[in-house]
Amino acid sequence: MDHDQQHSPAPVTRTVLIDQPLPAPLPVQRVEVRRIVIAPDTAGGLHVHNGPVFGSIESGSAVYQIDGAPETVLTPGDTFYEPAGVRIARFDALGDGVTFLAYFPLTAGQRAELEFPER
Repeated sequence: MDHDQQHSPAPVTRTVLIDQPLPAPLPVQRVEVRRIVIAPDTAGGLHVHNGPVFGSIESGSAVYQIDGAPETVLTPGDTFYEPAGVRIARFDALGDGVTFLAYFPLTAGQRAELEFPER
């Protein structure tokens, strides 16, 4: 093997971006994937999902905060997890807007639902 072959990158790499345990076993029957676009400087508002949501930022950026936890800024390539039944205080697009993929693991007959509770 010559010197170039020893240091050439692997043709396929796999990197774990998120490995999130769920609080209880979930009998997933299907996974719904949505591309969501939020316009620049738009606040997503306090919300709660009826099931867990996993996501990854494609473009733009957003301020993400689980109620009572520190906020973080998500940028392209970042992943996030929104637990079922937990208040998401912020998912606010910054000045460049945000586009992300959201993955909804769903049980048989379940629909992904979103509530906007009052404070």
